[in-house]
Amino acid sequence: MKKLLYAALLAIPAAGIAQTTPNFTVKGKIGSYNAPAKAYLSYGVNGKGVTDSVVLKNGTFEFKGNISEASSANLFVNAKGDGIHAPYDYINLYVAPGVTTVTAADSAKHAKVGGTKINEENEKYKAALKAVNAEYEAQDKKERAAGDNPSEELKKQFAAEEKAIDNHEKAITKKFIQENPSSVVSLSALRSLTYSSDYKDVEPLFHHLTADVQNSASGKKYADQLEKLKTVAYGAVAPEFAQADTNGNMVKLSSFRGKYVLVDFWASWCGPCRAENPNVVKAFNQYKDKNFTILSVSLDRPGAKDKWLAAIHKDGLAWNHVSDLKFWDNEAAKLYGVQAIPQNFLLDPEGHIIGKNLRGEDLAAKLGEVFGQKKDKTE
Repeated sequence: MKKLLYAALLAIPAAGIAQTTPNFTVKGKIGSYNAPAKAYLSYGVNGKGVTDSVVLKNGTFEFKGNISEASSANLFVNAKGDGIHAPYDYINLYVAPGVTTVTAADSAKHAKVGGTKINEENEKYKAALKAVNAEYEAQDKKERAAGDNPSEELKKQFAAEEKAIDNHEKAITKKFIQENPSSVVSLSALRSLTYSSDYKDVEPLFHHLTADVQNSASGKKYADQLEKLKTVAYGAVAPEFAQADTNGNMVKLSSFRGKYVLVDFWASWCGPCRAENPNVVKAFNQYKDKNFTILSVSLDRPGAKDKWLAAIHKDGLAWNHVSDLKFWDNEAAKLYGVQAIPQNFLLDPEGHIIGKNLRGEDLAAKLGEVFGQKKDKTE
């Protein structure tokens, strides 16, 4: 849940008309950096990303701007002052009316954030997640120590352990939302749950939030997303769409009716997607002769058809592929409420959704369950 997906948005964008007088300030001191070191503040306004930068002077910095509604943001520090790139030293915070303070003795990732109520709430949420983040780090170290080719038994063990940590994170997040219904941070936390949850799980949490949060610009945007999630809830008939395949021929989802279909959203540029592809290939090869197929929908960028085709060939993805090459504006992805990839939906022969976000051992287990049941019915 935490380490293997690419999100469409890193922040909840703010909405409203910009004012002429700055109404937010983000300032502080991180270490004792001087030029050419820079701090970068990245956030959203009116649905668009904004990135500002300042040269650090003995570690101090100050940003000013206009915003009508609190927006999740990231503050980066780069000692070379040559932009935002890996390795990242950053901290998540919120830009909001008022003065937000950020202080750290050495690096951004260790900074303390305060000064505004929403950032105090965000620090509270991050503190609640501290234990589970430590679990993720310990798990990562354990898996790296196992090398590049762990046994199948060890892979299954790792998958089970990761799932347990994911469930722990979900429980902490749900508890925070339930205890902080008037906080925009809870809305942001709810968005983090949405990728791996069904409509019936997140809808009650959204309506548990106060009217002010639900009716905020971000709340209204999430409400729109909820409506899309409702159409792809478990048991629903998957929405119809048609896109061009690699030869330019239009392919309809409904043309696969009568088969079990895995609708797989991915992209050639998506590292986690490419890392997951061997598991998808294995599943396809195991069940392709048992009334099962895959329809992959690529979120590749405009003009990047060559990269899309090259990835299909390199990863050995011998099934149906479609794309409109519109990146995150892919029409099918928007129809299905896709906010992060890899993401998939498993459909039964009548087109009903019977599985979602099935990866690794979860995909193998679900398909084993599906075709095991099918075999029992025919014997």
